[in-house]
Amino acid sequence: MTMSTTLLILGCGGFIGSHLVDRILSATSWKVIGVDVQNGKIARFLDNPKFTYVNLDVYDSAAVRKLVAKSDIVLSLVALCNPSLYTTVPLRVIEVNFLRPYELVQMCADMGRRLIHFSTCEVYGRTIAGFDEQQSDDPARYVLSEDTTPLIMGPISAQRWSYASAKQLLERVIYAFGQEKDLDYTVIRPFNFIGPRMDFIPGVDGEGVPRVLACFMDALLFHKPLMLVDGGLNRRSFTYIDDAIDAIMAIISRPGQARKQIFNIGNPANEVSIAQLASMMVRIYKELRPELNDCEFEIKAVSSRKFYGDGYEDSDRRVPDMTKVRTLLSWEPKVDLETALHKTIADYIAHYAALAECRKAG
Repeated sequence: MTMSTTLLILGCGGFIGSHLVDRILSATSWKVIGVDVQNGKIARFLDNPKFTYVNLDVYDSAAVRKLVAKSDIVLSLVALCNPSLYTTVPLRVIEVNFLRPYELVQMCADMGRRLIHFSTCEVYGRTIAGFDEQQSDDPARYVLSEDTTPLIMGPISAQRWSYASAKQLLERVIYAFGQEKDLDYTVIRPFNFIGPRMDFIPGVDGEGVPRVLACFMDALLFHKPLMLVDGGLNRRSFTYIDDAIDAIMAIISRPGQARKQIFNIGNPANEVSIAQLASMMVRIYKELRPELNDCEFEIKAVSSRKFYGDGYEDSDRRVPDMTKVRTLLSWEPKVDLETALHKTIADYIAHYAALAECRKAG
């Protein structure tokens, strides 16, 4: 990596993109071309001489092609990754997560540009252990390996898998371009990144149903029940955004080790059930807002059909195998779940608590 290296970040204004831009501009001499239709989360960088912001629909192919030509490395962060959309607008989900980015992959291959693509841990689908009638808490039965674990989706009628299938097929396209056209690529499979500046609050700065942590924050801020889909028994491994950015920076900085590799980026030590997550968040929220210590926050179960509609299924457990990322990139996550939640919830409070109190008063 040289001082003149230019990175093109598609989706620079989102949660991961804004943190990545922050780190690159503060810690390196690299230049960044950032593409997004919104810049609220990156507004403080707009005057930075190393940063060029382009307000552009990333699916304007001709314009994107010109930007790819100006860049050395392309980072593709654009996605529709909201579970509430998987069963309601599956055609749009497939279009955004497969059909559209296919063209970007082809551009990078044609122009010899390095591609760092953000996929998802959802490509693993349902775990083999989840089909086994023998119940066991042995984590080894649920560990997901980038190069050996089968990717198992549900039936076609379960449109919850539209996102995972689209992302998986794009990974196969990228791999094929690597084999046939020698595309220099790295695929990242994020495991539930959390931190400041993540999902919206419904009715405030977004519409619809956000991901689980934002759903719980909406409930806490506006004193609504925390809803546990199908009882909240499913388990997830949450990863703090600073750790995730450390891993991404290692991928960018070590092109030899990362070339034509797929990496899990996650924190197995932060695995927790969604029901446990809800209880932790209530406790931490009260710690951060001691004036609410006497308030009761209801946690109750709801069926996935009622919450998401028909066609929803879920995977029972996702534990990332960290062997490859440790070996090739020497990366280890550092932030425990308690600390990650404290920082994330504190950020939500700073941005939304006053509005919530205003609404209650009104």
